[in-house]
Parts: sequence; structure tokens; C-alpha cells
Amino acid sequence: MKRQTTLTRLSIDNAEFFAFHGVREEERNLGGRYQVDVDVWYDTMKAVMSDDLSDTVNYEELLFLVNEHMSGEPCELIETLSYDIASAVIDRFVAVRQTTVRVRKLSVPIQQILGHVEAEVTVARED
Repeated sequence: MKRQTTLTRLSIDNAEFFAFHGVREEERNLGGRYQVDVDVWYDTMKAVMSDDLSDTVNYEELLFLVNEHMSGEPCELIETLSYDIASAVIDRFVAVRQTTVRVRKLSVPIQQILGHVEAEVTVARED
């Protein structure tokens, strides 16, 4: 009997960054607060059996990758930033089958009172 693949979801929630993304000049000059969530789905059976970090997705490396994008070349849109991070996760971590990235802009420079603006992107590996 063929064994089914079991996918595990690993989540990073509310990683905070001060970054310089945005359409407006003041956002790019003064910066603002952001939060990023990353969910990755992958087969963890090898890691579960070995209990070895080298057999899984290292969430510290995942955070380093997110930081590279948050502190790197500015994007005007949080949709672009979310997509760039999600695509990089798929490219760098071959075990990851699918990832969802949410980028929240906490410092929104508009004259409304709101908690945040968020973009969510899901990218899946093509088989």
C-alpha cells in the first residue's frame, strides 16, 4: 500500500520590522512598522523520524530570508513585497510545497484610524 504524504504547516507570526517600503516619499524616507507572517507546508516525515534540524525547514533561516526582503530594495506595494518573499521561500527551500505570506503595514499614512493594511499571497510549487 502506498503511503500518503503528510504535510505539516510551520508558521511564523507577527515578525516585526521597521522598513522603508511604500508609495509615498515620506514612507520611503521616514520608514514605518511592518509585521510579516509566513506559513510553509512541507513533508516533515524525515525530520520527525530523525529529529534532526538538517532534515526540516529551519525557521531561523526563513526569518533571515524575510529580513533580507524587508531591509532590501524598497517596494511601493505590500502586494509586491508579499509576492517577492513567497517566491523566495519556494526558491530557497526545496522541501516547501506551498507558502502563504502576509505583510501588514502598521504605520499607514492616511487620515483614517485603522489597525493595519495587509496583503496575503500564496505561492505553490509546480510539480
